[in-house]
Amino acid sequence: MAENRAAGEAPMDEATRWRVLMVLLATMFMSLVGVSIVNVVLPAIQNTLGASESDIQWVLSGYALTFGVVLVAAGRAGDVFGRGAIFLSGLVIFTLSSILAGFAPDATSLNIARFIQGLGSGLLNPQVLGMIQQYFHGPERGRAYGALGTVVGFSVAIGPVLGGFLVQGLGEDLGWRSTFLVNVPIGLLAIVLALRWLPRPLFRKLQVPASDPSDAVAAAVVKRRRGVDLDPVGSIMLGLSILALMLPFVQGRETPWTWWLLPAAFALLGGWILWEKNYKRRGREPMVDLQLFKIRSFTLGNIIAGLYFMGVTSVWVLVAVYVQQGQGLTALQAGLVGLPAALASAASSHIAGKYVVQFGRRLVIWGILSALVGLVSTIAVVELNAQDQVRIWWLLLTLSFIGVAQGSIISPNQALTLMDVPVANSGSAGGLMQTSQRIGTAVGIAVITAIFYGTQHLTGEWNTAMTVGFIAITVMVVLTLVVAIIDQRKGHGIATVVGH
Repeated sequence: MAENRAAGEAPMDEATRWRVLMVLLATMFMSLVGVSIVNVVLPAIQNTLGASESDIQWVLSGYALTFGVVLVAAGRAGDVFGRGAIFLSGLVIFTLSSILAGFAPDATSLNIARFIQGLGSGLLNPQVLGMIQQYFHGPERGRAYGALGTVVGFSVAIGPVLGGFLVQGLGEDLGWRSTFLVNVPIGLLAIVLALRWLPRPLFRKLQVPASDPSDAVAAAVVKRRRGVDLDPVGSIMLGLSILALMLPFVQGRETPWTWWLLPAAFALLGGWILWEKNYKRRGREPMVDLQLFKIRSFTLGNIIAGLYFMGVTSVWVLVAVYVQQGQGLTALQAGLVGLPAALASAASSHIAGKYVVQFGRRLVIWGILSALVGLVSTIAVVELNAQDQVRIWWLLLTLSFIGVAQGSIISPNQALTLMDVPVANSGSAGGLMQTSQRIGTAVGIAVITAIFYGTQHLTGEWNTAMTVGFIAITVMVVLTLVVAIIDQRKGHGIATVVGH
């Protein structure tokens, strides 16, 4: 296969590529710490602002919704206008909204800031994947994704510990405010480096020659270049369908009527598919070229991402509740329980980045098997602890298997899923992949926490609730394994990687 690079794109030397990656990684670190750090300070926010449970739910939900809704449209905008410009816009919005959140006088102001923060994160995230696709090729791309995975693991590790430390050291009010304000110096530094190092011009339109027979999908995308075509109707329809799909799972427990939005979500999604097909038939540039889903590795990779996030994301929610409410640990201790797992995730991401080209989808399969070992052994620790046969701190070891899985699955799966996607479509494709992750997360947390709390209320036993919840997660991970094996047997993820 021809090298997947946009026509007219000036070659970039190795030092410049890695400087660009440094900017991307610093920004991802900031945004991910901003997510993981919030979970452990919610009680402090509630106490100091006098916030209701609904207000606290929206601290998480508002961010998740705006983030999920804008991902694909932001990726498409990056493809059309230039990824550097959209990335920098998202970075500025995220940094400014962190200041607003840190100085929020009440719960309403905080939630408005979180909505804006989700918007900024949604704008910049697809550009990170798009620029890795654009500037890195072959084995070097695998190493770039490995570096991204290392940052993901480290940021997830440090977030809860830093949040607990700040609240414990600075007091509840200044502590939770500091968890937002720590983003500001990182954001300002990233803005300066982005302005200095990102390729010029920041606003530009990638061009792919329609005559290139090796890139049929990209050729179809650029058939019409007479003007900017963002497909606004398609963007609105997809955004509304994602909102209608996610809102019931994010807010359904607090607002039961939102479950009635699910039929509307599927109707909107069906209408969007018809619109996109017709839009392209008329010679226009659709928001998402549906031919992307004819790339088997892309389609199956998105299914793997959705299923995996539907299961494993809930692990850390259940562990946080179980060790604090069921075992009486503090917020800082709860953060420390997950620290070895997060560090293992960072280490395994780094290693996986080196070998993703060599092993392809098999690497993802090994990661899924590690997750299953971690889930089963954690259930064993929970049950043995209930019988006073082992200490709960054995979770540091068992959860580390899940940490290894995180690093071996998430970034390698991103690399393999997007590997055959043309550069001209990489922003919207990256947005689609992250949207599948966000939808999987929303659905999984809603369903699995409902099972967890339902079991606890029924039995009155935290260990039973934890065991049943982890069994539900295990089912999702087994389904993920099945899809990964199907993709691996089709031969995807090794030969195609080497070909780039």
